Amino acid sequence: MTSSLVAVFAALGDETRWSILAALGEGDASASALAGRLPVTRQAIAKHLAVLEEVGLVESTRTGREVPYRVLGAQLSATADRLDRVGAEWDRRLAAIKQIAEDLES
Repeated sequence: MTSSLVAVFAALGDETRWSILAALGEGDASASALAGRLPVTRQAIAKHLAVLEEVGLVESTRTGREVPYRVLGAQLSATADRLDRVGAEWDRRLAAIKQIAEDLES
């Protein structure tokens, strides 16, 4: 799970891929349609979509000659859940440190 999270975060760490993902959040779109909305060429968008698809954040479906992409919410939810668990563990650790410090002051 950790290696897949690293790949997802690496994919999301690129501003263009983040913009593509946000645009797809508004509805399915092809690379050509996305190129009309973003300041990036269709070829560059296609490469970014391939990265997002490789890490499981989007999927494509062929409809004739058009290849629309859609966001896979399950992967985004799984990533958010994992981050929530990491945050909860840090909260638990920080609470324990706070308790130790308060006990030392008493």
